[in-house]
Amino acid sequence: MAERGFGRVLVTGGAGFIGSNLVRRLLAQPQVGAGAVRSVVVLDLLTYAGHEATLVGSDSDPRFSLVRGDISDLAIVDSLFEIHEFDTVYHLAAESHVDRSILFPGEFVRTNVVGSWNLLECARRHWRGAREAEPAKVFVHVSTDEVFGDLGAEGKFSESTAYDPSSPYSASKAAADHFARAYFRTYGLPVVVTNCSNNYGPYQFPEKLIPVMITRALGGLSLPVYGDGQQVRDWLHVQDHCEALLAVGRRARLGATYTIGAGCERTNIELVHVLCDVLEVQTGVPRGSIRDRIEFVPDRPGHDRRYAVDASKINKDLGWTAEIDFEKGIADTVAFYLREADGWVRRVMESARRSTGHEDFERRNYAGR
Repeated sequence: MAERGFGRVLVTGGAGFIGSNLVRRLLAQPQVGAGAVRSVVVLDLLTYAGHEATLVGSDSDPRFSLVRGDISDLAIVDSLFEIHEFDTVYHLAAESHVDRSILFPGEFVRTNVVGSWNLLECARRHWRGAREAEPAKVFVHVSTDEVFGDLGAEGKFSESTAYDPSSPYSASKAAADHFARAYFRTYGLPVVVTNCSNNYGPYQFPEKLIPVMITRALGGLSLPVYGDGQQVRDWLHVQDHCEALLAVGRRARLGATYTIGAGCERTNIELVHVLCDVLEVQTGVPRGSIRDRIEFVPDRPGHDRRYAVDASKINKDLGWTAEIDFEKGIADTVAFYLREADGWVRRVMESARRSTGHEDFERRNYAGR
């Protein structure tokens, strides 16, 4: 099929981790010609995990605009479709922290299920006849491999893996995935669904495992690891993920699903050991002094043991493959958090403390993942 141009793009959750990195890649595309990006509108509620500081640099591009709003507000979403006449939607806005989903499941239903439905419904209303207009429009629904549940010791997740979510977070994402596919089958909405493995890299809010360990280590705090630390995750650098999403937006067959991963499996404790070693080198502290602060804590309820992703379909269909070496990616990520400790990290953390209104913010969000 012919490649789609991005045209006028909506990125939900664009002030978050993956979203902000995707916005940068979109704005690096040409303004005219094949694959052109005419405009990028970010819709983000700017909750504790999203911050305008994450978009510094993008906000100087005349094609960029930021709208503070909730995807659960149908009127806001509908008005944006009316005003901007989007050609491409990248839907990344989500509540995504598993620990928070256990404490506040209703927030995850509202954002991840109702909010996703709002976006699909507004796209359906404004893109009537989009199936006939293929390949002009595309709605990329970005999801997670956690919808598949616990993999077990063998095998990998693929596009045909049955859903078996274990947490309120993954259950809410699974529901949204089903709505996205149903809108393709029922209404012909030009949807593509992606399910990615664990991302890492710059601008990840310090509630997920890697930035938690880095920021706590820099603060002289203990490094809490759930259970025995033998949970396995497939680690994907956010820049590789964004390149995959660009390929999906340009060339994916409408109605398709793609699982996206780097084939980089590590146990949580292996990963924490790597982070400690890199931190000790980059900060010049004695070897072993950061590792000594590792503390095993009671495991999280419903904690899946292993995730791993088969990315052969996207490799074959779209020519995408992960390129960033894990060791280099981790070293660069640690360097980012060291460089931004008194900059971006401080700004987003202070903002998060104010917005949550909870004195126990760190306790609730720093148990590791």
